[in-house]
Amino acid sequence: MFVTAIVAAGGRGTRFGAPRPKQLLTVGGRAILERSVSLFLSHPVVSEVIVTVPPDVAARPPEYLRNGCKPLRIVIGGERRRDSVANAFNAVTEQTDLVVIHDAARPFASADLVTRTIAAAEESGAALAALPVHDTVKLAGEAGERRFVRQTLPRESIFLAQTPQAFRRPVLRDALAVGGEATDEAALAERAGHPVRLVEGESTNIKITMPEDLAVAEVIAASVADSAPSSAKPARTGRAGTGYDLHRLVPGRPLVIGGVTIPSDRGALGHSDADVVCHAVIDAMLGAACLGDIGGHFPDSDSRWKGASGLDLLARTVRLVGAQGLIVGNVDVTVVLEQPKIRAMVDEMRAAVAGAIGLDPSRVSIKAKTNEGMDAIGRGEAIAAHAVALLRARQAV
Repeated sequence: MFVTAIVAAGGRGTRFGAPRPKQLLTVGGRAILERSVSLFLSHPVVSEVIVTVPPDVAARPPEYLRNGCKPLRIVIGGERRRDSVANAFNAVTEQTDLVVIHDAARPFASADLVTRTIAAAEESGAALAALPVHDTVKLAGEAGERRFVRQTLPRESIFLAQTPQAFRRPVLRDALAVGGEATDEAALAERAGHPVRLVEGESTNIKITMPEDLAVAEVIAASVADSAPSSAKPARTGRAGTGYDLHRLVPGRPLVIGGVTIPSDRGALGHSDADVVCHAVIDAMLGAACLGDIGGHFPDSDSRWKGASGLDLLARTVRLVGAQGLIVGNVDVTVVLEQPKIRAMVDEMRAAVAGAIGLDPSRVSIKAKTNEGMDAIGRGEAIAAHAVALLRARQAV
């Protein structure tokens, strides 16, 4: 399933009263928009991200919108929210099966909430996150300038809509074709005759609408970090991950190791360039960040990665872990290869890998070993690499 995420950030936040769009303001040291976009850039189910922004932001986008670890496109928003979403929907790739839409002003939605909403929409056609109300709900009526209770509504049937909201592509197409005003896409889908499933939302998934919401958001930013499971927090001393990669050696393929093409009559067989050093380091970095493995982010079933450079995938992975607030401290790699000998080219590999990661070469170690003639590697039929990567929090000293 190919999932496209639309982050709606096309408004100017006029109700907020700030001199610039509220989504560019910071909460807990990070821009509100950055938090919302990072949620989908780092989500393993999402394949691409489209962000709607005002024209001036599109002309000079911030750094976190220029370098994504997966396809990220910027679309100029429209006059209304539904216009912005429609502009983004027109830009989704042809292979998109499902679209998940999220308000940029909700920077604290969790990856689990995104996963549950997508799964519900895949099954039912449309779904939205929503919270049940706990207070008694009154429907008001007016008599002149005064308001009176017209009816007490059963609170068991009342829910407060949130985002994300997810839709199979045909359902969203029908919804956006419906006329009239609506405050969210779920209402348009209802109007188009599609049932919309409710997914339990999160109390911390607030929408920042007014200036006083910023104070609440700062508290949530701190509490979310403090209450996260220890396994999900960047450790003060760093987070270590291990990686391993193995490829058969076959005639007619280039042998690329650490971004360097090695003279050889055989090369590694793979969907991409089969660079065992880069692939092992990628898995080590993803492991340290608890983000799955290389196959989950760059699957060999996706034509985008056909012949892809290992260095390019490595740079994308750096941005992926960076979206989690992590940076690479150092990496250590052991290449296991019988022939050809590569020791003389190790420094060139170190420089290439370091450049892709954004490190000084002194923080990249690459060692070459043989398998002493044993098993497939020893017989010259395969090449392997083992890697360790140390990540640390961006704010750590």
